[in-house]
Amino acid sequence: MGNWVVVAQYSSDVYKTEFICHGQETKDQALKALRAAVHTYVPSQHIVEKRRRVYRLADQESYLVVIKGRLTEWECTLRIAELISDSADPAVAERAQRDDGAAEVADGPQDRIPPGY
Repeated sequence: MGNWVVVAQYSSDVYKTEFICHGQETKDQALKALRAAVHTYVPSQHIVEKRRRVYRLADQESYLVVIKGRLTEWECTLRIAELISDSADPAVAERAQRDDGAAEVADGPQDRIPPGY
């Protein structure tokens, strides 16, 4: 089982990641939700939208959305991401859940619970 999400990433005063859609079981479901969000996502910045331009990035799993408001222009990147510890790829999920301290950097990213929690 997979656990895919659609996220918006943008910079206002600080760099932010906003989860738009949770709990997609497959990459295809997440891509479908991503394509829908490109046209419906409304930023939390309260922009009165006059025009929206959507650019597909080279990986074809990310979009740059540029919203022109009355006074400002706002940009964000919409993309999908998979929770690696819940990956449908058993090798990825197994590597992500190692907690024996033996994992090396070459093993790739890992989920981790800090000591004491």
